[in-house]
Amino acid sequence: MSSPESARRVQTDSPWEETIGFARAVEVGDLVLVAGTMPLAERGVLEGEGDPYEQTLAAFRHALDALKKFDLGVESVVRTRMYLTHARDVDEVGRAHKELFDAVRPTTTLVVVSGFVDSRVLVEVELEAFRGARQT
Repeated sequence: MSSPESARRVQTDSPWEETIGFARAVEVGDLVLVAGTMPLAERGVLEGEGDPYEQTLAAFRHALDALKKFDLGVESVVRTRMYLTHARDVDEVGRAHKELFDAVRPTTTLVVVSGFVDSRVLVEVELEAFRGARQT
């Protein structure tokens, strides 16, 4: 694995990246880590307001877009994390996750949290990808 000095980073237009001081995604060697990603489009427009399924799809779509900057796709994802504000939404969030990752079957964690900085957000996701991941 490469040293942190050779890490490559991707930034997006998220205002939180600048305010807090983080990158959307970081590649170190064959590993790419994508930061917590909300279902927010450009200029902070919420996608899928009130709909945990649509918010999950949108959040993962943004996270997967960050992976594309490293020429990686869904087949490279080895771990996902989903944070949601209501246990009642587990089935809908899980349905969206299965739709996107069923063929890949990454490890995953799903946690219910008390809330996010934007109270309209129901779901935030993270993912990790490995260059060279093979499906068996």
